[in-house]
Amino acid sequence: MIVYLDGKYVDSSEAKVSVFDHGLLYGDGVFEGIRIYQGNVFRLDEHLERLEQSAKAIMLAVPLSRSAMAEAVCETCRQNKLADGYIRLVITRGAGDLGLAPWLCEKPTLFIIASKISLYPQEHYDNGLSIVTVATRRIAHDALPPTIKSLNYLNNILAKIEAKQAGALEAIMLNAQGYVAECTADNIFIVVKGEILTPSASAGALKGITRGTILDIARETKIPMRETELTRHDVWCADECFLTGTGAEVIPVVKLDGRVIGTGKPGPITARVLENFRRKVLVEGTRT
Repeated sequence: MIVYLDGKYVDSSEAKVSVFDHGLLYGDGVFEGIRIYQGNVFRLDEHLERLEQSAKAIMLAVPLSRSAMAEAVCETCRQNKLADGYIRLVITRGAGDLGLAPWLCEKPTLFIIASKISLYPQEHYDNGLSIVTVATRRIAHDALPPTIKSLNYLNNILAKIEAKQAGALEAIMLNAQGYVAECTADNIFIVVKGEILTPSASAGALKGITRGTILDIARETKIPMRETELTRHDVWCADECFLTGTGAEVIPVVKLDGRVIGTGKPGPITARVLENFRRKVLVEGTRT
């Protein structure tokens, strides 16, 4: 595997960062997970815009222009002969000392990995996931805005561990007020009487690129849709539920906390959304 690292394309065995890098020491950095479908890097410009905004929020300099970053992403895919897969783009604060001070890091570290990813077995896409609600709450907006896609994912990892201990592959995280925020690695949607509902960013949801795609699909296909506060009760009693994410794409949920959702099978609106999503990923984005 070939990895882009600070301006060079190197073998993965040679792609190394300093043990003094603040991305490693403190989770001080930002990242994007991006998908490529049949040579089309899906919504690359939107991903790079979100990366730039995350970096600006933590006052981290982006070492490349957007066009140069886009070319680096595409070239990393070309170097690996990757037409279908997953891209991880990371910018860390760079190497510094053992203190917190980010201004002592002379320059950021940038690396790009282009490889494969599989979050869930195919059977769960066909039959739906069974998920749980965990006790670990989503970090409050005034502590760390959910719009920042940072390297510090310990909050999500703790929730993921809880899900695993409960025998589930994914879990809902609530915010401090007890409303549904998101899952450990995915945004959540429900369908109630033909209308798609999803938590807003103010509730603690990441503004996911796939999430935004679903909102676009709803508008284009005239499916009623709105952002609103959701409780676990809303999910339990929904007609359908599905999760979205760059890695997960669109995956149905058929059970939460032991309660069967809808018919207990993936629903028709979920299927309609997924069909439209699969068309979009092939045409919206940047060709390698």
